[in-house]
Amino acid sequence: MKHFSEGEGIMREKETTQLRKNAKRLRSDMTEAEWALWYHLRAKRFCGIKFYRQKIVGNYIADFLSLNPKLIIELDGSQHAEQIEYDRIRTAYLEEQAFTVIRFWNDEVLRDINMVLDVIFDAIHNDFPSPSENP
Repeated sequence: MKHFSEGEGIMREKETTQLRKNAKRLRSDMTEAEWALWYHLRAKRFCGIKFYRQKIVGNYIADFLSLNPKLIIELDGSQHAEQIEYDRIRTAYLEEQAFTVIRFWNDEVLRDINMVLDVIFDAIHNDFPSPSENP
């Protein structure tokens, strides 16, 4: 078990509080693309799977997250073209936590939601073994 000094503990608590505030703000200020996708993912509408939006994982906030299967869906706007290295590090961390991460551009969601849903469907079903593969 890792022990933190009092100062480190206070800093971690402040970081966690700030992450929670950011996640709450992001849930209330969703982009048009996020709302479009959330319509299909919310309330177990998509394949009966529970998705969360703006969920904290470590020091990051995932746009959409499912725990079973362990899937994160990220929607990227134009700002992501300038933060490629940050996104690569972030994705590597999320994958280290055993999540599959798939990314879409906002305009892909707005232009062709059916294609986006097909990719998500394939990601979900490729993670589960078929009945014939079960021991």
